[in-house]
Formats: sequence, structure tokens, C-alpha cells
Amino acid sequence: MPKYVMWGSYCDRVLEKREPFRQAHLAGIKQQKEAGLIVTIGPTADLSKVFAIYDAPDAETVRRAIESDPYWQHGIWTEYEVKEWIQAF
Repeated sequence: MPKYVMWGSYCDRVLEKREPFRQAHLAGIKQQKEAGLIVTIGPTADLSKVFAIYDAPDAETVRRAIESDPYWQHGIWTEYEVKEWIQAF
């Protein structure tokens, strides 16, 4: 199955703004992990960007997963880009 990477941006004051949505976000990520859709996800150390790797049949599946996340729906993630990734090693 193809792999996809996602780079996204966080809103300003992310730690404060994400709090009401954090548990729902983490529950959704856990479901995606258990289903084999998401390999890994996390923020950069400065909390400006988010990075994820997905195992998915196509980029549209990844976009649906991102756009159904409470962080996207409530403006915690402000933009994102999905690219198919070729894992060399």
C-alpha cells in the first residue's frame, strides 16, 4: 500500500486553543492507528508544524482522515499538504 506524508501548520497559541479538542483528537488518532491507517504523527519541537505518515490506498483517504480530525475542524491545524512518499529504506 502506498505511504503518504502530511505536513501541516498549527494556529497561534496552539497549547491553549487545542485543549477543548485534545481528547477527541487523540481518540481519533488511536482509531486510525488501530486500523493501520496512520503510522506516526506529531508536532515539531517548536509547535509550529505537524508531521504524519499514513498507509493509505490513496491521497483522498488521507485528506478525509485529516479533515475529519477535530484539530482541522476547529482551526488548530491551519493548513496541510499531502504527498505520496517513496520509502527508500
